[in-house]
Amino acid sequence: MNTPQLAQAANEARGLAIDAIHACSSGHLGLPLGCAEIGAVLFGQALRYNPDAPKWLNRDRFILSAGHGSMFLYGWLHLAGYAVALEEVKNFRQFHSGTPGHPEFRETPGVEATTGPLGQGVGNAVGYALSGKRAAARFNTPTHTIFDHHVVSLLGDGCLQEGVTREAIAFAGHHGLDNLVLIYDSNDVTLDAMAAVTQSEHTEQYFISQGWDAVTVDGHDLAVLAVALEKAMADDNGRPKVIIAKTLIGKGIPEVAGTSKGHGEGGAKFSAAARAGLGLPADELFHVSPETRAFFAARKALLQQQFEAWQATYEAWAEANPALATELTDGVAQSVPVDLSERIPAFAADYKDATRAAGGVVINAVATAMPHFLTGSADLYGSTKNYITGGGDFSRQHYAGRNIWFGIREHAMGAICNGIAYDGLFRASGATFLVFADYMRGSIRLAALAGLPVTYIFTHDSVGVGEDGPTHQPVETVSGLRVIPNLEVIRPADAEETAGAWVVAMHRSDGPTALILTRQTLPLMNELPVATRRDGVLRGGYIARHETGTLTTILLSCGSELQHAMAAATELGDGVRVVSVPCLERFDRQSPEYRESVLPQACTRRVAIEAGVSGLWWKYVGTAGEVLGIDRFGISAPAGRVMQELGMTRNHVVAAVRELDGSMKEPPESSLS
Repeated sequence: MNTPQLAQAANEARGLAIDAIHACSSGHLGLPLGCAEIGAVLFGQALRYNPDAPKWLNRDRFILSAGHGSMFLYGWLHLAGYAVALEEVKNFRQFHSGTPGHPEFRETPGVEATTGPLGQGVGNAVGYALSGKRAAARFNTPTHTIFDHHVVSLLGDGCLQEGVTREAIAFAGHHGLDNLVLIYDSNDVTLDAMAAVTQSEHTEQYFISQGWDAVTVDGHDLAVLAVALEKAMADDNGRPKVIIAKTLIGKGIPEVAGTSKGHGEGGAKFSAAARAGLGLPADELFHVSPETRAFFAARKALLQQQFEAWQATYEAWAEANPALATELTDGVAQSVPVDLSERIPAFAADYKDATRAAGGVVINAVATAMPHFLTGSADLYGSTKNYITGGGDFSRQHYAGRNIWFGIREHAMGAICNGIAYDGLFRASGATFLVFADYMRGSIRLAALAGLPVTYIFTHDSVGVGEDGPTHQPVETVSGLRVIPNLEVIRPADAEETAGAWVVAMHRSDGPTALILTRQTLPLMNELPVATRRDGVLRGGYIARHETGTLTTILLSCGSELQHAMAAATELGDGVRVVSVPCLERFDRQSPEYRESVLPQACTRRVAIEAGVSGLWWKYVGTAGEVLGIDRFGISAPAGRVMQELGMTRNHVVAAVRELDGSMKEPPESSLS
């Protein structure tokens, strides 16, 4: 290795970070300065990448989990030759720059994941590693190796303390993801104080106990770092690796180095003295020497040769294995059969079951049509019903399996599914009870922010859970998910709407979808043709029953309560229209003309019913209407009794409509109707 040149590059990377953060008076200096030697070894020697083809399928993936240290990543991407110009480095954290405050997926070439919320990047890295293991198992042949890359993630104390990281570490160790390398920036400092105030574990022993190989090194010794990384990336021994790099936070700024003050931008005010101490010219900000430019140009040329050799291998593999090549191409393109809906058989007219059970039927049809589709569950396959029959289980004995057993790790499941989606080779989905969606909320939000096509299967959707009681009855959770931008929440009313929901989720490529499914049995509402109902889900809302006379009343609902709206309409007479709104977000995006055709403004006599908090439905019923919801926690009792007690019945819908006219002020005795 060219130790003097890497040392020079490390100091120049420090200079880029100091200058960028000083220029905008915002950012985090500690990690970019403290981990400069780590960056030099990674980008100057250890990682396999191609700046001109940043999505090369067999590149090594680098994820900066400690995303607050984003200038570390931007500086090294610039030096390595990615399309991150020096002008972008100078515009760090500025409006519309390619160097936002935290790394953002799709905004900067070479950024593999949107990171910043601590620990999420580690979970994403585990998802990337899972994807890589499955890709190798599925596509490599005895003659051709297409996938043999590694996933490397840099994290700090903040990441390691987060629960999502602990869940992801346990998952990776149990599944033997030996293509994963974590580098722990162990600088003994957190944001508020020295790390000893909040942590005292023996990190090596912790990782070893989780099935990892662990080594502690001097994070500023280039030669030692190079040896540790080379060994970690060479050992295919069934154990993921962690390199615990002891570093000095803010190294290069003596006034703050090694203290909690070195974490943020405070040290930037000492930039002139720091730059002098690093040997950088006083009269040139954002300095990169000709020698460093030449070193990385030579590095890029060598990597280009490796890329071209892989390309030749890939072309030979594709010619020899056309079916596998098509499957891989479809996965990378996130292809979905245009006739996916037709490939899901219609349910029998007398079908009657929970939508979670209907979802189990549909997901297997989807899996048959989309070989790159994967699914997982947080120890609830028996309840969430999303197991792919014949798909095999993902495990260290069978990495080609399509069913992922996450264990009771909802936090990690969300972050790992995001990692699979970031990698873009496979389509990821994960399942748990709806009430546990809040454990995944950070990951769901990031999937929506980054536009990842992850599918969440949330069952046991309401107070219909019954005897398990308020702790498991998610009255507020559906609405809580609906307010996340770019997340589509679909709560189907029966088996055919469930099929439509899956079609919608699979065809969506620019964000995640949450499918909200019941435990309780629901009838099939088959008054309309199957295609009409599935297309209605695509539009988010549609007329489930047309009035047969002059329109006087509109009843709105979704999920298990649509049946009550339909029954109430029968009792109320021929002027009643029933509108199913399984996805509020999709319906709100329809044209004004379509929305008017479904909910004509002239008809203000409206009642909505959903077994959840009522707030979001008022925009549809208006001040002249009424919403039947559950603005309280649930009750431990059989589901029918709970629904009756909380007003989720036909009779309550009928009473609400009549009360709008003043003809009935109190609902009648509840029934199970």
